[in-house]
Amino acid sequence: MKSPEQQRGFTLIEIILALALTALLLGLLSTSVYIVAEDWNRNSDVLDASLDEALAVLQVDRALHGAFPHSYADDDTLSRLIYFVGEDDYLSWVSAVSPQRTAGLTVWELFAVDDEGVYLTLVPAFSDNPTERLEDAEPVLILPNYTVEFSYLYEDFNEDRLWEEEWLGEDLLSLPLAVYAHFIPMDEFDEVKEEMEIVARIKNNAHRSIRGNTGLQ
Repeated sequence: MKSPEQQRGFTLIEIILALALTALLLGLLSTSVYIVAEDWNRNSDVLDASLDEALAVLQVDRALHGAFPHSYADDDTLSRLIYFVGEDDYLSWVSAVSPQRTAGLTVWELFAVDDEGVYLTLVPAFSDNPTERLEDAEPVLILPNYTVEFSYLYEDFNEDRLWEEEWLGEDLLSLPLAVYAHFIPMDEFDEVKEEMEIVARIKNNAHRSIRGNTGLQ
């Protein structure tokens, strides 16, 4: 009788080929996992940045709705003036809204710096002109890679409502009826960032004892 044939084992070449194939598959799998993780992190960073920008715009919107006709005494004439400095690319006003929810009024300042973005400065509003405190305070970049444009709503003698590119409270002795803020991505970021807008109605636009200068309006 013939003895049963012994079972054939793996050769060295087959083992090497199996290990090489396993290493190749693991390499492809790890590369795919890395790409997915990087894409996830990138999307998460974009989402976080978008949420931060939306929150910053929301805070500005609330502050504009809470704008207050803050008055101070002019050192030369001793007359009462209204603090509100509005230009097409700069805005500073006093608001009853504070992001830290502190008591009292807060001075807000918004402006854009080329190739950087939109900055915000906050200082407390006392009974004086807050311009010097704003100059000494450190602004914070709240909207990187954005510019901003402002316009201001008023009502003329014919009761027509028009938008102006400038509003100086010390001359007009009142606040505008509304403020329009347009946040625009810089040219190199216009495909990855979206434009944002604010149209904030100002209810307390007139001081209770200081009459607005309608002639200049």
